[in-house]
Amino acid sequence: MFAFLVGLSVIVMIGVISVLAMLLFPLLLLLGIFARLILGLLVSILVVWLIGKITLLSIEYLRNRSNPE
Repeated sequence: MFAFLVGLSVIVMIGVISVLAMLLFPLLLLLGIFARLILGLLVSILVVWLIGKITLLSIEYLRNRSNPE
């Protein structure tokens, strides 16, 4: 009898967890979309910063190369 109650409680817990997962799925989907947008924004900012840094370094290199002191 004890094994039956344990098995039944496990099945009930699995059902409750699956219902919660179904209810949380839209929230997880929305969080995934926001995470993709934030990651894309951060990568875009990093790329713009790298382009600016490389440009400034190349200008400094060309300036020092044309005016050797």
